[in-house]
Order: sequence, then structure tokens, then C-alpha cells
Amino acid sequence: MPAGRPTKYKPEMCEVVVKSGAEGKTLVGMANDLDIQRETLNEWMKVHPEFSDAVKEGLQKSQAWWEDQGRIATFGGTKNFNPTSYIFNMKNRFPSDWREKQDVDLTSSDGTMTPQIIERVIVQPKDADG
Repeated sequence: MPAGRPTKYKPEMCEVVVKSGAEGKTLVGMANDLDIQRETLNEWMKVHPEFSDAVKEGLQKSQAWWEDQGRIATFGGTKNFNPTSYIFNMKNRFPSDWREKQDVDLTSSDGTMTPQIIERVIVQPKDADG
């Protein structure tokens, strides 16, 4: 028998995290609704595949909730909406979908990073006579 306290995990907790996500909550919000620590939530995700799936579903629902709120607010449905704050929140909360990414290609035309030698040849202009 492993040492430590017995787990408080119950399969019904999957429903709680999905519902929490549907309300726009984060992993911390889900853990709070379960009355557990965030670390416990992370551990349960490793040990219980059905719980891990429920948390992923909850996080997807959370993103959808936040995107719905932004869409509603954009068209005047939220008083005192702060679009800058909303964008900042979305970029930090959902970086895989809400980031500004700029790719800079530093390779030369031959596909290497080797600097190319550019040679300038100055030619004497021809006389108007010849």
C-alpha cells in the first residue's frame, strides 16, 4: 500500500471541470471548484486519463466562452469593454491561438547563414565622342 493520504478523486469530478471551463475558468478555477490544489489537479490528470480528457474539454470550453464574450462586446453588448485588456488577456491565456508571430528568415539566397560578398565595380564613363 502506497504511503500518504487516500485520494479524494472521484470520476464525477470530470463533470465539475467541464462545467468550470464552460464558465470561462482556468485550471486554477477548476481546482478551486473541486476544493483541491492546482498541483493535485495536475497529478490527477497524469493518473486518470478520463480526468485529463475532461480538463482538456473544459479548457476548450473556457476558450470558447472567452471568445464569445469578446464577440458580444465587440458589437456593443458589454458596457465599458476594454479591447486592449481583452486582447492582452487572450494572448496570455490562449497563446497557441492568440499570438502575434513574426517569422524572420536570416538565411542568404543560397540557404546558408554565410554572408555573401557583394562586389562593386566602378566603370569609367565613356567619352561623348567615343
